[in-house]
Amino acid sequence: MTLEGIVWRFRTGSPWRDLPECFGPWQSIWERHRRWSDDGTYVRMFAAVRAAAPEREEQLERLLSIDSTVVRAHQHSAGA
Repeated sequence: MTLEGIVWRFRTGSPWRDLPECFGPWQSIWERHRRWSDDGTYVRMFAAVRAAAPEREEQLERLLSIDSTVVRAHQHSAGA
């Protein structure tokens, strides 16, 4: 549920505080995301997925990449 909560947040572009309760406390999900970003867990997870299906590299690139067409900017990022 933690990973699903992280994915939900990035898919919707919502603030962490708006994470639905079904994922658990938003603070816990944010903390896990921060730790996984810092300690290289995401890199290892993506490497394991790529190693499991090397023939599907192009499809996995589309799945694992996040770009501006997927992530919305927060309203406060519009400028100062």
